Amino acid sequence: MKEVPKFYLGDVVQTKKKHPCGGDRWEIVRLGADIRIKCMECGRQVLLPRIKFEKSIKKILERGDS
Repeated sequence: MKEVPKFYLGDVVQTKKKHPCGGDRWEIVRLGADIRIKCMECGRQVLLPRIKFEKSIKKILERGDS
């Protein structure tokens, strides 16, 4: 059985693809069925379905509140 990754508010994650501004570091600002992430370079926020978000993550760089 595949392990489901745990995410917390304030986590900083690295994505597989870069944002158009050139950044690939994102902070998680909302959790639920959809996850809102904020680009650490330009501050733009994006709302993604959880499944799409989990597929686009390369690794967790920093842990937020657990």
